[in-house]
Amino acid sequence: MNGKIVIVDDEPITRMDIREMLEEANYNVVGEASDGFEAIELCKKHLPDLVIMDVQMPILDGLKAGKRIISEQLAGGIILLTAFSDKQTIEKASSVGALGYLVKPLDEKSFIPMVEVTIAKGKEIRKLEQDLSKLTQKMEERKAVEKAKGILMKENGYTEEEAYQTLRRLSMDRRCPMIEIATTIVISYD
Repeated sequence: MNGKIVIVDDEPITRMDIREMLEEANYNVVGEASDGFEAIELCKKHLPDLVIMDVQMPILDGLKAGKRIISEQLAGGIILLTAFSDKQTIEKASSVGALGYLVKPLDEKSFIPMVEVTIAKGKEIRKLEQDLSKLTQKMEERKAVEKAKGILMKENGYTEEEAYQTLRRLSMDRRCPMIEIATTIVISYD
């Protein structure tokens, strides 16, 4: 299977047509929904690679549901479907973070490539977000170590190298990461 997909449209015939196209292209349709609330619940349950969602739906429309799905990272990406191609709707779709936008009726020749590209872009974005998160964490750890070194230098008259070696030795002696030692020092002197 090429990816897990949730289809969201208030028209059962449209959902059926989309499902057929996707399954013929070897995608795994893990769920179908007829409104935004159902879409959110399916995404929480399956964490799909892609959500293909109609913009105009009763109860909770695709734009509002899409905004929540993206903000909570419940899916790799979203393609919004609509019968409208006006500039205002396109801008709204872009502002909620949709990775694709298709106007109905769907053309299988352009639909499947859009699905493939959107899934790939979603994975790329997810990886970038993970990398950013790791880098942010490393920066925070680095700041804590620098602050702890500063405290040791001030309190004990150590040079920067002596303060670093003290942190390192404490970390090895206690068999715990240096960040834990640094955090304890920073907290105890705040």
